[in-house]
Amino acid sequence: MGLFSEGVDVVCTPAGQPSALTWAGRHYTVCAEPVRWFERRRWWAEETRAPLGTGPGLVDHEIWRVQVRPSAANAEPEEALTLDLTRDIGSGRWRLLKIHDALRPRSA
Repeated sequence: MGLFSEGVDVVCTPAGQPSALTWAGRHYTVCAEPVRWFERRRWWAEETRAPLGTGPGLVDHEIWRVQVRPSAANAEPEEALTLDLTRDIGSGRWRLLKIHDALRPRSA
């Protein structure tokens, strides 16, 4: 699908890893070990100023790649979706950044 930014509700384990999420009114369960990394933000283009002591979250984005399946009990299991999520360190809010449909096998 591509890149975009949409709010999602994420439930985390006690260790802080995503374990479930709600997106577009549907509930999903993480079905594989999530992967976390950090990417540099263009903070100088996004912020008018950098207040003293606001380093965490200002310079880096926390990104999580998760594989999820719908939580609803369906007769047929659906394919896993691979999603990239980001968490704002200041507010704790989560956003969906990318859906990796290129990673899913396509039916003929």
